[in-house]
Amino acid sequence: MEEQLTTSEISAVPHSVTESAKRSLTHLEAVQTNFFDFLSLSSDPDVLSQMPPLQRAHALLLLAKTITTLFTLKLRCNGVDPDEHPVKSEVERLSLYQNKLERFVGMSKAPIRPSTSLNFEAATRFIQHSLPDLSQEQKRRMIAIGKEKKKNKNKRKFESSEKRSVKTAAKEFLEKAALELLGSDNEGKIKGPLQLKKGSD
Repeated sequence: MEEQLTTSEISAVPHSVTESAKRSLTHLEAVQTNFFDFLSLSSDPDVLSQMPPLQRAHALLLLAKTITTLFTLKLRCNGVDPDEHPVKSEVERLSLYQNKLERFVGMSKAPIRPSTSLNFEAATRFIQHSLPDLSQEQKRRMIAIGKEKKKNKNKRKFESSEKRSVKTAAKEFLEKAALELLGSDNEGKIKGPLQLKKGSD
């Protein structure tokens, strides 16, 4: 008689529902085996310490979401509405953490912007006043270099999407200023605003 009830119960359930239940059971078994492997890896402090911080946070969030989802599924199977259960606050909390993590991932992929920019005119004035023995021609060249850099900087905003670092810009500026001040025949022999006078002993 029990076999007849079982057979009649089976015939009352549509075939598509039983197939869906079998597929769900197969997927749950796969989740169970993979979940225990993942759980053992994520609970190992050595593995966690070797992961980059964002990857570690992503792994721990995934673990928490998996546990919460499985618990919510268990509640639904037992006929309990998860929206009326305290697990709802955990789901909302995990959603907040996921938004935070996505924001940090976005920040890590964003292009690095320089924290400071170089004011070429101010740098020119600073260098000009730190070198007291400049001739009027050298001072004029120094001012022209500063103005030229400012014009080039404005052009570069539209021409190139890459921004140079402040260190590179300062190095190029100083090299060009040294070339203008010391001349091209110096070749790094004399440092500073001094030049050798030809013909004097």
